[in-house]
Amino acid sequence: MHEQLGVEHIYPDAEIAAELEKQGDNDTVFGDKSPGVRRIEAISSCFSSWHRWVLFTSIFLVAFRYTFQNYATADFGNAAQISTIAVVRSIVAAAGQPVFAKISDYFGRISILVIAVVFYVIGTIVSAASKNLGAFSGGAVLYQFGYTGVQLLVEVVIADTTPLRSRLFYSYIPAMPFIINAWVSGNIADAVIEHSTWQWGIGMWAIIFPFCAIPVFYSLFHAEWRAGKQGLLDEIPSPLRSLRKREVWVDLFWQMDVVGLILLAGTFIMILLPFTLAGGVGATWRTAKSIAPLVIGFVIVLPMFIVWELKFARHPVVPFRILKDRQILAGLGIALMLNTTWYTQGDYLYTTLIVSFDLDIIKATRTSYIYSFVSVIIGCIVGLIVHKVRYLKWFVVAGACTFVLAFGLLIRYRGGGTADYAGIVAAETVLGIGGGLLPYSTQALVQSAVQHERTAVITSLFLATYSVGSAIGNTIAAAIWTNTMPNRLVEDLTKAGISNATALATEAYANPFVFIVDYPMGTPTRTAVNSAYREVQRYLCIAGICLATVLVALSLCLKNPRLGDTQSLEDAEGFKTTAAGEHDGDGGKDLKAVRI
Repeated sequence: MHEQLGVEHIYPDAEIAAELEKQGDNDTVFGDKSPGVRRIEAISSCFSSWHRWVLFTSIFLVAFRYTFQNYATADFGNAAQISTIAVVRSIVAAAGQPVFAKISDYFGRISILVIAVVFYVIGTIVSAASKNLGAFSGGAVLYQFGYTGVQLLVEVVIADTTPLRSRLFYSYIPAMPFIINAWVSGNIADAVIEHSTWQWGIGMWAIIFPFCAIPVFYSLFHAEWRAGKQGLLDEIPSPLRSLRKREVWVDLFWQMDVVGLILLAGTFIMILLPFTLAGGVGATWRTAKSIAPLVIGFVIVLPMFIVWELKFARHPVVPFRILKDRQILAGLGIALMLNTTWYTQGDYLYTTLIVSFDLDIIKATRTSYIYSFVSVIIGCIVGLIVHKVRYLKWFVVAGACTFVLAFGLLIRYRGGGTADYAGIVAAETVLGIGGGLLPYSTQALVQSAVQHERTAVITSLFLATYSVGSAIGNTIAAAIWTNTMPNRLVEDLTKAGISNATALATEAYANPFVFIVDYPMGTPTRTAVNSAYREVQRYLCIAGICLATVLVALSLCLKNPRLGDTQSLEDAEGFKTTAAGEHDGDGGKDLKAVRI
C-alpha cells in the first residue's frame, strides 16, 4: 500500500506557492515538514500485511469501553449533573484534539499515543477511587484527555496508512466493538452493579485498556525498527533529543497555539457551563452566578480569541486558509450539528428507560446501544460499497434525511401520551441508519481535502468540532432537563393528588434509581413521575428535529470527489499530485515540488 501512498505534490502556480510561503504552514525549526509526519511515513512504508492485521485488530480491542457514570452521579446524589460532567469532558476533548495533533506531528504518533494511554489510566484510577462528585469529575477530565488522544491518534494512524477509497471502512474499525457491546455490556453492567460496585466497573479498565493497547504499540514499534534498519529514519531529526534547546520550546509554543487553545477553552467554559449549572426546583439561571459567566464569555473571552487568531497566532487553532474550502466548512458544520442533535435526545435516554419504561439494566443498556450497533453495521457496509463506487456525498445526504425522519418517530414514541417501547426501538434503529451514513463518511471527505502534512490537524479540528457539538447538545439537553423537569414533576405529582409533591419531586430528580425502588410501577406517585419524564423527553426530541434539518442543508453543500488510491485528493489545497517520479505533463516546466 505504501507504494500507492508515496506521491509528489506540485504547486500549480507561483501564487499558491507564495501564499503558502507567506503563511509558513509547515515551517518548523526542523525544516519545512514536521518530523513526526516524516517519521510515520517512513514507518508506514515498512508495514507488511501482518503489521496491518495486528494494528487494526488491536485497535478494535482498544476501542472497547463501558460507562458507569450514571450510577456514580446518582450515588453522589447528583444524577442530573450527568450533562454537566459531559459538557466539561466535551470541552476537554475539543481543546485536547488540536494539542495532540500538533504534538504528534512534532514528536511522532507513537510517543504521544503512549502519553495518551497514561492519562487514560490515571484518570480511570482517580474516578474509580473518588469519594465525591468533585473527585470523580477530576478523574473524568484526566480520563477524557487521555481518551481524546487515543481516539485522535487512532484515526490519524488509520488515515496515515490507508488510501482514500478504503478510508471509510478502516475508520469504522475503532467503532466495531459497539456491535458486541450492544448485547453484552448490559449483562456486564448488571453483574458489576449486583456483585460489586460502579467503582470496580470503572477501575477495571485501568488494567484492561493498557493490556489491549500492547499489540498496537508492538506493530508500530516493530515497523519503526524495520524503518530504522533500512536507514529510512536516519535523516529525520528527533525533537525529543532537542528539548534542551530553547528554540524548540518556542517553536512548539507557536505550533500548538497555546494562547488560542486557552482562550478557546475559556470561551466554551464561560458560555456552556452556566446553562447546565442553572435550573432545578428553584430555577437560578436569572441570577448573577449564571449571567456573569455568559457576559464574560461573549463580551470578553470570545472576542479575545478571534483577535488573537486573526492578528497574532502564527499557526491558528483554526487554519483559516483551508477553511475557505466549502468541503471542509460543510464537513465541520455536519460534525457540529450531528453531535448537537444526537445529544439533545441521548443524554437522558438511559435514565428515562429505567424510570418511565421500567426496564432493567440489561434491557435499558441494550436499548441505549441500538443507535451505535446499527450505525456501525450500516457504516461498514457503506465502507465496502464506497471502496467500489468511490463516491460518498449522496450517502451523507441520505443520512441527514434519515436523521430527520428518526426524530419524528422519537417525538411520537418517546414522549407524551403515545410513549411506546417498540416505537422507541424502531426510532433508534432508523436513527442508527442515519448515523451509519453520516459521521465517518464526512470525516473521510474532510481528510481527502488536505495534504498529508495537515491530516492530523484537520482530523483534530473535525473531532474537536464534534466535541463542541457534544458540549452544545449536552448543554441544550441539560438546560431543558434542569429547567423543566423539576417543575414538571411537581405539577404532575400535584395533579395526581400527592400531598408532599415538592419533596417527592426533589427526590425523584436527584436520585431516580433509588426513587423507583420505593415507588414501583402502578403506584400513583410512580405514574405521575413517569408522565413527567416522558413529557420532558418530548421537549428534547422536538429540539432535536429542529436541529436535524440543518444537517440536510449542510450535506447538500458537500463536494462529491472521486476517491482513489492516494492518501489525499490529487488537487487537495490547490496542489497537483502525481505519482512519485511521474512527469507532471507540463512540458518540463520547472515547478516547485514537495514530497510528503
